[in-house]
Amino acid sequence: MALPPDYAERVYAGVLGKIVGVYLGRPVEGWSHEKIVATHGELDRYVPDPRGAPLVLTDDDISGTFIFLRALPDRGNDPALTPAQIGETWLNYLIEERTILWWGGVGNSTEHTAYVRLKQGIEAPESGSRARNGKTISEQIGSQIFIDGWGMICPGDPERAADFARRAASVSHDGEAIYGAQVVAAMEAQAFVESDIDALLDTAVGLIPADSTIRRLIDDVRGWHAAEPDWRATREKIAANYGYDKYRGACHMVPNHALIVHALLHGEDDFRRSLMIVNTCGWDTDCNSGNVGCLLGIKNGLAGIDRSPYDWRGPVADRLYLATADGGRAISDAVRETDEIVNIGRALAGEGPLTPKGGARFHFSRSGSVQGFQTGDSGAAVANVERGDDRMLELGFEATAAGDSARAATPTFIPEEAIAMPGYTLLASPTLYPGQQVSARVMAGDANPSPVACQLYLRVYGADDALATIFGPEAMLEPGTTTELAWRVPDTGGNPIAEIGLEATAGAAGTVSILLDRLAWTGAAEATFACPAGEGAMWRRAWVDGVDLWQARWPQAYRIVQNEGCALISQGTADWVDYRAEATVSVPLASEGGIAVRVGGQRRWYGLLLGADGTARLVKAADGRRTLAEAAFPLGFDRPYDLTLEVVGNRLRGAIDGRQFFDEVDPDGPLPGGGVGLVVADGCLISEAVTVGPVA
Repeated sequence: MALPPDYAERVYAGVLGKIVGVYLGRPVEGWSHEKIVATHGELDRYVPDPRGAPLVLTDDDISGTFIFLRALPDRGNDPALTPAQIGETWLNYLIEERTILWWGGVGNSTEHTAYVRLKQGIEAPESGSRARNGKTISEQIGSQIFIDGWGMICPGDPERAADFARRAASVSHDGEAIYGAQVVAAMEAQAFVESDIDALLDTAVGLIPADSTIRRLIDDVRGWHAAEPDWRATREKIAANYGYDKYRGACHMVPNHALIVHALLHGEDDFRRSLMIVNTCGWDTDCNSGNVGCLLGIKNGLAGIDRSPYDWRGPVADRLYLATADGGRAISDAVRETDEIVNIGRALAGEGPLTPKGGARFHFSRSGSVQGFQTGDSGAAVANVERGDDRMLELGFEATAAGDSARAATPTFIPEEAIAMPGYTLLASPTLYPGQQVSARVMAGDANPSPVACQLYLRVYGADDALATIFGPEAMLEPGTTTELAWRVPDTGGNPIAEIGLEATAGAAGTVSILLDRLAWTGAAEATFACPAGEGAMWRRAWVDGVDLWQARWPQAYRIVQNEGCALISQGTADWVDYRAEATVSVPLASEGGIAVRVGGQRRWYGLLLGADGTARLVKAADGRRTLAEAAFPLGFDRPYDLTLEVVGNRLRGAIDGRQFFDEVDPDGPLPGGGVGLVVADGCLISEAVTVGPVA
């Protein structure tokens, strides 16, 4: 089936609808309808979180939606993807008790239950089956809240979307929970080519069993809506017939699915009204609101979001967080996730990937997109503007005199407001590192009153985690001219880079405009990660902590413990492809330990490991583990060893104490780029520093 001509823009609207809906509903998640009305009236605007959380926050609905979909690109976008492979994706990107899921315990949290089954070696779909976990646990809401991406990769093909939804949902769910997920995914897929809600519902219910509870409740809600225009009356009927008192568990699918259908019907095709209804109704508000927002975003496009008199997009600024074991993907935005989804959809349709502006990380090609850029300067603003056939980010401000300046920046690591964010922990690595080459194309507005000085800058967490500013080279732009800014990121002393931005300084009073066409960086890092000078904790937060214990109390920078099995801490991004990693490690007691490169989660990496069985190994972890080479090497506990692991293409070279032990080619094809890690199994590993840099 041919992709719709506006596929990318409609996906972007769906992603925006998803995150807006989640951010709107999260402050009242789990509240009753009565409590919401008493506190906020009709919930049709962002409200403060009672826990003090920021508007943009880490949330399971968002993280799971975009990360579990990576099962496809991680396996070459094979349309024959199996539930078992999606289950492997869970094991790779989840860190138990820390990322994505509500870790409510086996028998209480459906997803936690399924994760434990997977970890025990029980593959999907049995991991989520009713036979294994019981009817109540297997029919909770999680399969629905994570399903939107599977609909967006199948535009105009609801049957395929429902099939993918079945495979994805069966990792953790069964029965009615799978049917509800299929309905949402099928409606979202068909919404690319069909605008009528009733027609979308007709298509979706034809793909689930006619005798299912989900089918019956959809028929009931449609009948109640036809008979009664007041949404409140329909909500009462839903509560009476499909409420939590009848469908038990921590958060059952059935009551919340009814509210999604209810809001779509009574919302009268209006984004704000539909979100108001589904959130004011209560129950699992962020989940339901996210599904409704995504569907309406796809169906009605950006215009459907933007026609509201309320500013949904400005406070969000495209920002979202994906808290997983792949820290380099944690700090993201709606455009970046749109590009990922679109290119999966294109691959499934037999088309090549889109790479706007040469694949720049920030390209602003979607209408209204700002990709996290905001300005804290009074009198300054950022906006997405058209310039010829392109879209760009404009930084505009009113200069009262020569020398006045303004800045706009986007986060590259955990922002200050999110450091102590309540709820789901934001595990993240920086997206930008010393040694990488930054490039930016910048234009001066035609109507600027005089030349404008422009330069890139970074803000870095330093001593006491205070932010310090580092400036790049400066360029002077005459009105209407363009320049290319190039900057090799300098050493930061082991401190993580928090944000990158653009500063403009006026040469005279007047209205100043600077346009950022694109911003990108390339290459691996060239840095040493050790405990930096001064007090502070953000250098530790830059590592994704996937081990049982890594305490700050010890004098060593890295003293990590995994009590049982193999785990790692990691830092870096997929931009790191060919590079060299070095660390001096010692093992007080463990079955094995060492260093890893091209880390893309808990179970995707290359490692140079020293074993207590007297064997050194070069290994590849990717949905299982394979030994690429091994050699006799007696490990002495508590003795330091200098480890070096280089990766170039599909060739790996490993050395111990300066002696090369391994020079091997991965016969199955290389892992993509990824960060560096320290690995330990069944014990403790110690190191003072990890260094990465170019291969000599």
